[in-house]
Amino acid sequence: MSQPLPYRVLTGPDDSAFCERVSAALADGYRLHGSPALTFNGDRVIVAQAITYPPGDPAIVADYDDQWPARAQSLIGRLTGALGPQALRIEHIGSTAIPGMAAKDLLDLQISVADLDAAADAFDGPLGGLGFGRTPVNRDHVPAGSDDDPARWAKRFWHRRGHPDGPVNLHVRLAGSPNERVALLFRDWFRAHPSAVPAYAQFKRVLADNVADRIAYTDVKDPVVDLVIGVAEEWAAETAWRP
Repeated sequence: MSQPLPYRVLTGPDDSAFCERVSAALADGYRLHGSPALTFNGDRVIVAQAITYPPGDPAIVADYDDQWPARAQSLIGRLTGALGPQALRIEHIGSTAIPGMAAKDLLDLQISVADLDAAADAFDGPLGGLGFGRTPVNRDHVPAGSDDDPARWAKRFWHRRGHPDGPVNLHVRLAGSPNERVALLFRDWFRAHPSAVPAYAQFKRVLADNVADRIAYTDVKDPVVDLVIGVAEEWAAETAWRP
């Protein structure tokens, strides 16, 4: 897998599509380099924005920590009090929510809401008070082979870094959306199939040892997650599993 270019310049009309391109680059790990340059071509404003890619942040996979669930539940309690009824459901998801699973020492939580934009406006203040910052990420990976509309996989994403209680990813997704469902299905399938945990954990350890950074780690891991979801969907149909 090729490394991202350390320096790029994005150019285009000053419109929402250009802003989405810059946001996507930031979500991929790039950083803004200086201020944008603007010019007028006689018809519309053209903008150029330089971006740089910092040195790789390695993926470090740790053995399962039985304190992860307690840490997650403590934070869920604080989030419930801070966010109020707009947070319809708050769940511990991801590998740290699966007993025995090796994972990055980083909690993933999912908040289900009825309206993403309304939730983003309402949550920014309380989450900032808890040490979270909102990122430009606004969509999830659509599983390989799916022809689903990517817009149905929208989300809002906050994270917390450098905090004494540890790093956290906070995924805010629409209640009933496919990405909300898949996050819970992935977790629940592994919980119901503990014999599958060691093999997946070993895959993650080997992958982390052989890629340059977290972005490459995620790019390689996503298709494997898609395979797990395919098997999990069959299990869900057979058992009438519901989120």
